[in-house]
Amino acid sequence: MEKEKLQAFCLSLNGATHDYQPEWQADRYHIGGKMFAMMGGDVNRKPVITLKCDPHRAEELREMHEGIIPGYYMNKTHWNSIYLDADIPSSFVEELIEHSYQLVFHKLTKKSQHDILQNDAKGND
Repeated sequence: MEKEKLQAFCLSLNGATHDYQPEWQADRYHIGGKMFAMMGGDVNRKPVITLKCDPHRAEELREMHEGIIPGYYMNKTHWNSIYLDADIPSSFVEELIEHSYQLVFHKLTKKSQHDILQNDAKGND
């Protein structure tokens, strides 16, 4: 998986923003001020992307894919980390990014959701 491609995908989602957390040496992606993805490294500096996930699905994914582990430095129930060098297709990782984004988006207030959708509609005019 190419880090740059995944970063571009994260930023292509409606209302997504990016910042860099120097202490963690990690790129973070937010929607409505809430993080949905983080790219950095594990304790050995091995590149990972960490994504929010439905708890039941998170367990299933960890059992099915060797390259998916409980969220590194995150709540292990609600977050998974995926090694970027794992044998997992980029298209599947993009689906998991979208899943994470949707989980976070739907937890935002109705007003925040509306504002994000309105701003996206204006951008598509």
